[in-house]
Amino acid sequence: MPEMKVTIDTDSGFCFGVKRAIELAESSLEQNRDLYCLGDIVHNKAEIKRLSEKGLVTTDRKSFRNRKSGQILFRAHGEPPSSYDIIKKNKLSLIDATCPIVRKLQERIKKTWASLSECNGQLVIYGNPDHPEIIGLQGQAENHAIIVSDPSDISEIDPARPVELFSQTTKSTEEYRRLEKNIREKMQQHFSQDEMPLKVHKTICGQISRRTPLIRKFAGSHDVIVFAGGSQSSNARVLFGQCRDANPRSWFVSHPDEVEKEWLTGASTAGVCGATSTPLWLMEKVAERIRDLTGTANSQDGNVSRTEP
Repeated sequence: MPEMKVTIDTDSGFCFGVKRAIELAESSLEQNRDLYCLGDIVHNKAEIKRLSEKGLVTTDRKSFRNRKSGQILFRAHGEPPSSYDIIKKNKLSLIDATCPIVRKLQERIKKTWASLSECNGQLVIYGNPDHPEIIGLQGQAENHAIIVSDPSDISEIDPARPVELFSQTTKSTEEYRRLEKNIREKMQQHFSQDEMPLKVHKTICGQISRRTPLIRKFAGSHDVIVFAGGSQSSNARVLFGQCRDANPRSWFVSHPDEVEKEWLTGASTAGVCGATSTPLWLMEKVAERIRDLTGTANSQDGNVSRTEP
């Protein structure tokens, strides 16, 4: 197999919110303090394993409710008001790593819900009902928001009542627009276009939405793409879908050992990219695996080198 040029996408990797949460966790762990994260700090098993070896303990909601001591980390996804009530009730120490963008969205939803409850309106959120960010957002609406996980499924929305629409920050902009279009069409049987009581909020993270055209361009400029991400990551699924659409020779891995030599047959360039929850060190290890399989020299094309922490 001829020597292959392997490039890591400099626009991939941790977003600001995830990077901040991990830095806060590492800072606390460096002080040799016990730290319990409520849920996975990031949807990437490799990064969770790295942090657990430093002492980070992932705890579930039942254990969190019963904990009477220790330091708790709220991850970037955010938490509902009930979680803050438990912190106060159990007198726990809190490191709140909620992403500022998510926090602002929580505040907007709380304010919107208060106004909608006075006019018989409906608060609709586009996202995965089991995603931690959605659980936190739903809590701001006293668990009365309508959660839509598929743009084509709007059966719970009453077209004769006002609607305010929000989105999980990591969803696809294209799908969000499709959901808006479907809701408008459903409401047209009751309202004219000018009088339609539908307000759509732009709540998809700009940093994330900008990655879509960038990753499509990156995927299209290489013979083969290896996308590193966590199987639980909503953002990873969205971005990998964009890669596969732009380049059919795109492959998803969660660990470097999953890269197969057959994927690289006949290719002279390989691109490595990832989600907002993918650490740079993991993409570097994937690139190293590709070089090992192809006998390529260890270059750092397209990447600011950083070793695994």
